Amino acid sequence: MSPVPSTWRGACETGKRFLKGNCNRKIVGARVFYRGYEAATGKIDEELEYKSPRDRDGHGTHTAATVAGSPVKGANLFGFAYGTARGMAPKARVAAYKVCWVGGCFSSDILSAVDQAVADGVHVLSISLGGGISTYSRDSLSIATFGAMEMGIFVSCSAGNGGPDPISLTNVSPWITTVGASTMDRDFPATVKLGTMRTFKGVSLYKGRTVLSKNKQYPLVYLGRNASSPDPTSFCLDGALDRRHVAGKIVICDRGVTPRVQKGQVVKRAGGIGMILTNTATNGEELVADSHLLPAVAVGEKEGKLIKQYAMTSKKATASLEILGTRIGIKPSPVVAAFSSRGPNFLSLEILKPDLLAPGVNILAAWTGDMAPSSLSSDPRRVKFNILSGTSMSCPHVSGVAALIRSRHPDWSPAAIKSALMTTAYVHDNTLKPLTDASGAAPSSPYDHGAGHIDPLKAIDPGLVYDIGPQEYFEFLCTQDLSPSQLKVFTKHSNRTCKHTLAKNPGNLNYPAISALFPENTHVKSMTLRRTVTNVGPHISSYKVSVSPFKGASVTVQPKTLNFTSKHQKLSYTVTFRTTMRMKRPEFGGLVWRSSTHKVRSPVIITWLPPV
Repeated sequence: MSPVPSTWRGACETGKRFLKGNCNRKIVGARVFYRGYEAATGKIDEELEYKSPRDRDGHGTHTAATVAGSPVKGANLFGFAYGTARGMAPKARVAAYKVCWVGGCFSSDILSAVDQAVADGVHVLSISLGGGISTYSRDSLSIATFGAMEMGIFVSCSAGNGGPDPISLTNVSPWITTVGASTMDRDFPATVKLGTMRTFKGVSLYKGRTVLSKNKQYPLVYLGRNASSPDPTSFCLDGALDRRHVAGKIVICDRGVTPRVQKGQVVKRAGGIGMILTNTATNGEELVADSHLLPAVAVGEKEGKLIKQYAMTSKKATASLEILGTRIGIKPSPVVAAFSSRGPNFLSLEILKPDLLAPGVNILAAWTGDMAPSSLSSDPRRVKFNILSGTSMSCPHVSGVAALIRSRHPDWSPAAIKSALMTTAYVHDNTLKPLTDASGAAPSSPYDHGAGHIDPLKAIDPGLVYDIGPQEYFEFLCTQDLSPSQLKVFTKHSNRTCKHTLAKNPGNLNYPAISALFPENTHVKSMTLRRTVTNVGPHISSYKVSVSPFKGASVTVQPKTLNFTSKHQKLSYTVTFRTTMRMKRPEFGGLVWRSSTHKVRSPVIITWLPPV
């Protein structure tokens, strides 16, 4: 890579297993933050973790490589996903800010790290963490990233892994790009064949010395009392399995309570020779592959119920497991991951969250040499790459694409980059059907997928963008019933004041998604929201609007055509919603501006609050 730019002000802090030489033209910064953590928990145990930028856990290595890892030929995990691995922005440089420890991530350390990253001169912040939120002014990440946004830094954060429960989001501030997780068209199939000769499909990343013959049937056991009602034994918790009932058998374990790979460890210690991991209603048909310590196959809820029913009703139940390697071209994909946190944004229903989806299931990326792929201390295996799932994995995909957009358009604001990502996102899978939800296989909604799934190539050339400056974001905060002292935490360096330019309606924030929130007062039957788009496509272009129909309201856009005559020209339009029938549930649709070369789509949500 070329020499580090003179504008870079960061540093490489040294410590255990991390020296100055560990930084180079690619890794240009590495800092560590632990003062808040130690103030709360006491000194860090350096036998358990490195009090230095060195990553022992693996999470930071995996996410950083996903953002900007250089190409590596022959990357794989035990032969799975073999090929050339590379980050989304392989020519970008990396600065790492370590804020998490065995006991958690503390707000003061996170705030310090974000402030330091801003001072060092980063362009994009990728933050794969989040916590509980009560108000914007009490959310440390919200406060820290507001300051980063003011300095022109794009911030993407994980939506959280609290799905499929509704209202499970974290990182909901409008200046943050909140990323949910999806599957992709690569999978790691495996099968379970019962003694009845019936075969069920699942997934697995097991590759070890113990190999069960696919042509031989082995005793099968489920220690739960009811196939549809899991109990402590069925979850295969530590100490719950009786060796007399398990030894030499394939054991069925329900997913939940403890980590998936830990269940396999429990089975193995009790003498089991294999495991079938069955989803419960929480995860539905979503399949997440793991590098288990013994032959193991994960199956969906429907298959799991049938397998458990067979094991409980047949006195001589048997099964065989077959692990099939890597397959690509999986249909349908992408699918919204069941674990991906869902909206609505309970702090502000007028701001759609999550913002969009990116790959977050079974993601291959670099791994620390200090931790087993299962993250279990008893696992002696060491690998250079690992396959993980979570919104922690989807967030860096978006961060990397944002870096690509910024390199092409260095003058764009964080809001313009976010708009490009959202308005070019797609809402249909590779079977050309609407995106579906892995937790139930039904079509997903914008509360699940946001504006849709990122499309990196289209995002670089979006045609139009919805731009938002720091003052307008502050005007949004002015609509959120924050006290002057609460507002002040966002304006320490800028002395901003409320000018009420949004007409006290947060729905008027120039967001790429449009959300109309009708109040409890049933006399309010119409509402008009305003948006402004900036032309970043051809100098001379004409866009015509189309809006999907809604059952509960008529929607009118004025004007219906936007004619641009120059680059960076701004034109405004209004969207008027008139209630025809108050619906009990939100309605979802889309508003699209089309030219001869571009399609700019905004999700539209109409919500009627129940009358008091």
